[in-house]
Amino acid sequence: MSPKVFATGTTGFIGGDALHDLVQRHPDWEITCLVRNTSKGAKVASEYPKIRLVYGDLDSSELIEEEAKKADIIYPESDFANCDHVASAEAIAKGASAHTADRPAWWIHTSGTGILTWETTDKDAFGQRLEREYNDWDGIKDLMSIPDQAVHRNVDKIVLAASASNPTSVKTAIVCPPTIYGRGRGPDNKDSVQVPKASKQILSQKKGFLVGAGENVWTQVHVHDLSDLYILLGEAAATGGGKATWNEEGYYLAENGSFVWGDIFRQIAKVAHQKGLLTSDNVESLPVAEIDKFAPDLKYYVGTSSRGTSVRGKKLLGWNPHRPTIFETLGEAVDVEASKLGLVKGHAEQVAS
Repeated sequence: MSPKVFATGTTGFIGGDALHDLVQRHPDWEITCLVRNTSKGAKVASEYPKIRLVYGDLDSSELIEEEAKKADIIYPESDFANCDHVASAEAIAKGASAHTADRPAWWIHTSGTGILTWETTDKDAFGQRLEREYNDWDGIKDLMSIPDQAVHRNVDKIVLAASASNPTSVKTAIVCPPTIYGRGRGPDNKDSVQVPKASKQILSQKKGFLVGAGENVWTQVHVHDLSDLYILLGEAAATGGGKATWNEEGYYLAENGSFVWGDIFRQIAKVAHQKGLLTSDNVESLPVAEIDKFAPDLKYYVGTSSRGTSVRGKKLLGWNPHRPTIFETLGEAVDVEASKLGLVKGHAEQVAS
C-alpha cells in the first residue's frame, strides 16, 4: 500500500523543490499539502493535479493535528519562519502521538544550521572565524544538547520530546540544512534566502563590502541535493525505517563542503562588476553597527559561524550531494536580484525595446 504523506511549506523554496522530487520519484504516493489560500493552492494544483489540498496556515492547529493523525509520513519542510513555529510543531506532535507501534508516524522535520550559530551571537563575534565544529555521527550528543538560546532549538526540542515520549509510535528525523542555494523547482518560490540577501545589499549599496572581517565559515548544500536527502529518508520511512536512524539518533546535517562568507561577498562584487552593475569589484570591511543601519538582520544570515559535517546521511543512506558548488551559482543569483531591483531589463522588456 502506498504511504500517505502530509506536507507543509510546499509553495516555499525547500518544500517546493522536495515536492517536485517526491512526485517525480513516487507518483503513487498519496500526498496532502497544506496551503494558505486558493492562490497558493492553484499553483500546486496546476502542476500536481493528483495532490489533495487542505487550506489553512501554520496556526491551524486542529487541521494540522488531524492531518498528522492520518498520515504515515509527515514532511513539514520549512522556511526560516516555519522551523521556529511552535504551534504547528505541537500540533504535529499531538497528531503523531495518536499513532500506534503497528502504524507509527514518521516525522521528517526541517530545522537549520542556524542552530549552530549560537556561539557567534553569544560572543558578539559577527564576521569572525570560530573553530567549533559539529558532526552528526560521533558528535550527535553535542547536536542534541545545543544551548536552549540557539535559534530553532525550541522547536527541535518539541520534535525530540514527541519521539522520546512515544518511541515506538513516533519516529522522528531532523534534517538540518546549512546555506541552501540554486534555483528551486517547486510551484511558487524558487529562491533561497542568504545569498540573495547578500547580493541584494551589495547591489543596493552600489559597492562590495564584508560583514566585519568576513572570516566566518558556513557550509553549503544545493537545493536539489537537499531534496535527495528528504526523499531517501521518506523512502526509508516507507519501508519501516530502513537503514536510517531515528529519534535520539535521527539528526542529519545536510552539507556538501564549507566556505568563507567573505569569499562569497568578494565573488558577488566581482560578478556584479563584470556585469556592469558596480563601478568597481573592490570590497570594504564594514563594522556591524554600520551594516545594521541599512540591513539590521543581515549579520545573522551571513555574519555568523555555522560549521557542521554531514556523515549520517552519506554513511547510512548513500546520500551523494554532487550538484554545482555555491560559487558556480553566484552569477545567476546576481542576475535574479538585479532583475528584482530593476537594474537590468527582463526578457520581455528587452524584446519590446
